[in-house]
Amino acid sequence: MRGHGHDLTSIVDTALGLLDEFGLPDLTMRRLAAALDVRPSALYWHVENKQSLLAAIADRIVGEAGPATGVAETARAIRRAILSHRDGAEVVIGTRALALGSDPAHALLRDALARTGSADPSRDASVLEQFLLGHASLVQQRIQAAAIGAYDADPRDVDERALADFDAGIRALTP
Repeated sequence: MRGHGHDLTSIVDTALGLLDEFGLPDLTMRRLAAALDVRPSALYWHVENKQSLLAAIADRIVGEAGPATGVAETARAIRRAILSHRDGAEVVIGTRALALGSDPAHALLRDALARTGSADPSRDASVLEQFLLGHASLVQQRIQAAAIGAYDADPRDVDERALADFDAGIRALTP
């Protein structure tokens, strides 16, 4: 195998770079293997399939949020991490829909909610996560549409304009 010495961390690093550069539709196992200078079959020593790779990418993206002090701050940090990557919302929401990965967003939200005295922090985190992922997906789609002129806004302003609605949603959903 050419370019040996890769591990899951280096594979996810490279895949995340390709995601940011080319987007999800063009993140293929063949492109990833070429970027790593390995044969595509070599990737399967580290990931079972592309969905497993996407789950690892989703975990990495959300992991960039890190812990925050309160529920709203935690939700904002997760949202910011997701939106900081091209197609990040699509990767994370697709992974959650299939119950893949370790779901760090749920864990971060659950822990923040537990600190507030939530009666059922796991259930509340699930509801909050669904809102967060749906909102991030909507914002990301609007940013992409604005970039090609299909949504009437400057792509750089879409996220900022949607933040007040996001904050209102978090307040409505949290104790």
